[in-house]
Amino acid sequence: MLYAILCYHSEDAVGAWTKQEDDAVMERLAAVQGRLAAQGRLGPVARLMPTTAATTLRKDREPPLVLDGPFAETKEQLLGFYLVECRDLEQALETARELGAANPGGSYEIRPVSLFNPGGGP
Repeated sequence: MLYAILCYHSEDAVGAWTKQEDDAVMERLAAVQGRLAAQGRLGPVARLMPTTAATTLRKDREPPLVLDGPFAETKEQLLGFYLVECRDLEQALETARELGAANPGGSYEIRPVSLFNPGGGP
């Protein structure tokens, strides 16, 4: 089964990392990603731009409202995600723990994926 591992962290904390600290985290994550890729389990991985680059579409009103920024009701922001093939939730949790050991702080939300369309069309 395909699982999305959503990466949440304090954007202020991650933004305060020096280039060396950020490079070290990315190097550790690359090692985990390399192992997952070698096992044929790694799908797309994305690191999102800061929330200052985000736009929100509030669709609960007519007409929908477009706002600058993420306007999430949280202290941690979604910073990126992994799509990983796992036999079950336990393996997805193991994978998230391995990623977490490479990237301290924050949290991972693990969620099964019911539909994945890598090519775009239905």
